[in-house]
Amino acid sequence: MLQLCIGNKNYSSWSMRAWVLMRQAGIGFEEVMLRFDGFSPDSRFKQRVAEVNPAGQVPVLVDGDLAVWDTLAIAEYLAERFPERQLWPQHPAHRARARSICAEMHGGFSALRQACPMNIEAHLPEAGALALRDRPGVCRDLDRIVQMWSGLLLERGGPLLFGDFSIADAYYAPVVMRLKTYALPVPAEVHAYMDRVTQLPGVRAWIAEALQEQEFLDFEEPYRLQR
Repeated sequence: MLQLCIGNKNYSSWSMRAWVLMRQAGIGFEEVMLRFDGFSPDSRFKQRVAEVNPAGQVPVLVDGDLAVWDTLAIAEYLAERFPERQLWPQHPAHRARARSICAEMHGGFSALRQACPMNIEAHLPEAGALALRDRPGVCRDLDRIVQMWSGLLLERGGPLLFGDFSIADAYYAPVVMRLKTYALPVPAEVHAYMDRVTQLPGVRAWIAEALQEQEFLDFEEPYRLQR
């Protein structure tokens, strides 16, 4: 059986992408939780990850003797391994567009990711308001996300970015979590999309398990001193 090595569900946005994709698509796997305890080379987390991924990061997909890391590489591998799951949109132009926005997420939105780290359990509207007030890059990232999602929902007619669930929705699920945690303002059609994403069975399962975690990691919590 496939194995998926992930970090803490409350904090690990990249792990969420791969896990939600597999769970929502009905691809069976064994979860291997590698809990964060710091990111120094001698941390237990880094030592355990290094056993399967020389880059020292999660998620990692293990298929027999093969280890695949980096979420986009994992998504592409799964799409090839399970073509019947139709993880990418079937129309070539839509598929190219979906790959483009996933690549944009992969390499962009650094201001939002830095100012608003994923923290599913928390509710931090004050921190969100300060980020929008003091960090122009967060405003630009939010505007681009709203433009992207609104445009795709209008073009495709919803309910998800390319109609049916795809890698693109899994890729942006952690962004939905961030927008909710920090109460960042979005128009009604985007808010409705966010609600639909959080109701996907794979996303609901991830959220439920994230809320069960009881760890407070100060290096992941820039806005709180305790849980």
